[in-house]
Amino acid sequence: MTENKNIIISGGGTGGHLFPAIAIRDQIVKNNPRFNVHFVGSIYGIEKNTLDQKGYKHTLLPVTGLQRQLNLKSVYKNLLLPYKLIKSNFLIKKLFSDLKPVLIIGTGGYASALPLMEGLKRSIPVIIQEQNAFPGITTRWFSKRANEVFIAFKEAQDFIEKKCILSGNPIRYGIDKGNRAQGFKKFSLNDKLKTVLIFGGSQGSLSINNLISKIIKPLTNLNIQFIWQTGPKHYNQFESFENKFVKVLPFIENMANAYAVSDLVICRSGALTCSEITYCGKPSILLPLKNSAGDHQKRNAESLSKNGAAIIAEESSIVNEDFINLIDGLINSEKKLKKMAANSLNLRYPNAVSEISESAMRLIKNV
Repeated sequence: MTENKNIIISGGGTGGHLFPAIAIRDQIVKNNPRFNVHFVGSIYGIEKNTLDQKGYKHTLLPVTGLQRQLNLKSVYKNLLLPYKLIKSNFLIKKLFSDLKPVLIIGTGGYASALPLMEGLKRSIPVIIQEQNAFPGITTRWFSKRANEVFIAFKEAQDFIEKKCILSGNPIRYGIDKGNRAQGFKKFSLNDKLKTVLIFGGSQGSLSINNLISKIIKPLTNLNIQFIWQTGPKHYNQFESFENKFVKVLPFIENMANAYAVSDLVICRSGALTCSEITYCGKPSILLPLKNSAGDHQKRNAESLSKNGAAIIAEESSIVNEDFINLIDGLINSEKKLKKMAANSLNLRYPNAVSEISESAMRLIKNV
């Protein structure tokens, strides 16, 4: 009987790094049940709860990224960083000795650096999957020595010395399979009206919520309806804006149906969000998160914008009346919406997770 082999997938901190890792894991295990996948993440990241809930084997490191804010709390955290790195490195070496992994896959975030480093030291095959148009520091550090590097935006190649594979991002299965009729019913909306979907990521964005709260009343006078995801923390503050034209939700469980009913999306420009809206072929107004690492959200947004799939709105320079006119001009122009939708769909990469999984198997086919 063939002994099961171990693969380590490292990445996390945010959903943008973790969810592609989970998608890759699920595809590998589905097609190759003789491989066990072990996750490595951080005790401070979203993976702490998510991996437990899914029952996936994992090791969480007591490592954090360098704090860039100038305050006492950040200085204290930075002083502890060497100790955390030493402890994390010890845990990684022990994990590698125990599991004897045949492949390391890194999807970014500070917790992915040590497993990638250890894998390269031990001459174990390494794959990196980069989600953003501007690669994270871990990708920039290790990509040259990796066996293969997969990117989601062609612009990322400009910052990586190694020739990359443009695959797109692994995204949630079935995100483009929403039921439009069911969606209108579920969200209690009118299927005769144009629909705008607004969200600021799964946790919501207070600044986007504040912006929408100031313009939602005049917008509803334009005979438009809205699905507005506030995020759980902000819901109580904005739920009073709900009416027959506005559905306010803390969190949207079925995003596939939300995309299916929407004619225009207003959102942040995180890597997975951009990948989902292009996968679904949706026109969008993107509000990049200011001060994202390496300004990657703006770069992601620019990738969609220059291809005619999205319009960028910088929050710091938004004038409420102009923003209302922008939304009105788009949602009431079938020609503009169709052109942007087609351009968005042209940026879709439907086989990302299969390409990465197949590449992984090619690298370790002889083990």
